[in-house]
Amino acid sequence: MTIRFDDKVAIVTGAGAGLGRVYALGLAARGAKVVVNDFGGARDGSGGSPETALAVVEEIRKAGGTAIADGANVADFDQVQQMVKRAMTEFGRIDILVNNAGILRDKSFSKMEIADFKAVLDVHVMGSVNCTKAVWDIMRTQEYGRIVMTASSSGMYGNFGQSNYGTAKMALIGLMNALTTEGRKYNIKVNTIAPVAATRMTADILPEAMLQRIQPDRVGPGVLFLCSEDAPSKTIIAAGGGAFSVGTVVETAPVLLSDAELTPEGVAAHFGEIANWSTARAFDESNHQVQAFLKLASGQ
Repeated sequence: MTIRFDDKVAIVTGAGAGLGRVYALGLAARGAKVVVNDFGGARDGSGGSPETALAVVEEIRKAGGTAIADGANVADFDQVQQMVKRAMTEFGRIDILVNNAGILRDKSFSKMEIADFKAVLDVHVMGSVNCTKAVWDIMRTQEYGRIVMTASSSGMYGNFGQSNYGTAKMALIGLMNALTTEGRKYNIKVNTIAPVAATRMTADILPEAMLQRIQPDRVGPGVLFLCSEDAPSKTIIAAGGGAFSVGTVVETAPVLLSDAELTPEGVAAHFGEIANWSTARAFDESNHQVQAFLKLASGQ
């Protein structure tokens, strides 16, 4: 079955270049009306210009699609609310939100200014929170919504010099988990993409030959799938170079220690058993994990 987005309205943040541009073009090509959001700043978030968003809108319109440009700074909730209000005035509904906007301010933790840590969290975390909050009640009323967060291997697994970026990206997985539960009865599905792609974020990190193999259009199909009517929920898709995988948080089975063993030494003695990854599994909700501990603690 062909995935289409006819009669759907999508907001894509950070859509003036790179991955966001690919998502916006892909959604529009399959029938969606698209709000192309981009603040137009530099990689570190400085500056700002409407030109990048307008250029993508022009591409969409030349291809026969429907789009409007918006220069809201996603870290500013008032600006985000105005963007959403404008989208509703223009199109009457909002079905899809792709939280893609981001900045980089890489430095080792010892050399990083706290302002640079906060700036990255403001754009990635609060930017995604602001945009999601602004469309949430609209999607609840419609009883339909598809939201995509953007994570990274830097958050899931760690990367030198990206304590701010990694923290922000892991926070968005937590946001996805909570909103999946809250949105379930309203047919709002929340998922996450963890992309590996040649963008201005990675331009000076990887060699040119490798960058050519991981162009953003080789990630786009995964995001469009997560935006579709039959998308899963609470799913992290990692994507790069045309390859896709699914990640999740897993936990080993809890090991109950006797009262006599309930010491730091007891934990050390049993740590091989506690860290037995052959028992690992994922939990649907936090309550299921809590219940596993309560069951053991109560002797059941």
